[in-house]
Amino acid sequence: MSYDTIKYEVDGHKATITLNRPDALNALSPHMITELRAAYAEAENDDRIWLLIVTGAGRAFCTGADVKEIPGDGKVINERPYLSTYEQWEAPQEGTPPFRTMAKPVLAAINGICCGAGLDWVTTGDIVIASDKATFFDPHVSIGLVGARELVRLGRVVPRSVALRMALMGKHERMTAQRAYELGMISEIVEHERLLERAHEIADIVNSNAPLAVRGTRLAIIKGLDLPLHEAEMLAESFRERNLHTEDSLEGPKAFMEKRTPEWQCR
Repeated sequence: MSYDTIKYEVDGHKATITLNRPDALNALSPHMITELRAAYAEAENDDRIWLLIVTGAGRAFCTGADVKEIPGDGKVINERPYLSTYEQWEAPQEGTPPFRTMAKPVLAAINGICCGAGLDWVTTGDIVIASDKATFFDPHVSIGLVGARELVRLGRVVPRSVALRMALMGKHERMTAQRAYELGMISEIVEHERLLERAHEIADIVNSNAPLAVRGTRLAIIKGLDLPLHEAEMLAESFRERNLHTEDSLEGPKAFMEKRTPEWQCR
């Protein structure tokens, strides 16, 4: 597929999605949201792809919804007729990857300004790294809007007092990459010029592991977060047992015993 507001590039088992509205600081328009949905589906349904990288072009990662295109309810939904699809009855997801329903991991490489709905990649990404030039904030209350889904998610990633401070101070409270790292919002700070290079290095390390085992482990953690501990443990065990029926689950121990690199087939 061809896209207007994003770039979609495949390199081996990796797909890189680049938000590509740099003049608008990669603000999310309805058309961009539609294209992101298509790109996520394309990557998820392509057996060649084992991992997605998401980053931005220019000096911003994503500055949230494009204020010029926000409808009356204050949320960008998509280009489809109002309430015509199930997703429109859910909490608006805007640019969020469908992390609850997709199997493949997402690595977010935050290259610059990240605010509003841009924080969704930070709070739902599986691995999140950031440039040393990245900054984080939420401007909703400063433009007369309630910070909803974005801040509810943030409140589950950082301490309550930090999330509330960021939410209530709006555009006047900006967090540095260093502070985000200290709070666990991101897992690594990278020299700006090396950000995408480092993202690919990490992606290659992840992809050197058994892809189905990676997906099952990811799903066990994500699905388990909403469950009591014992139920989460049992769900994880069900994923482990499913994976035992794959060819890769036999290849891993065999390669270990033969002291060679495994040849993963993703089946």
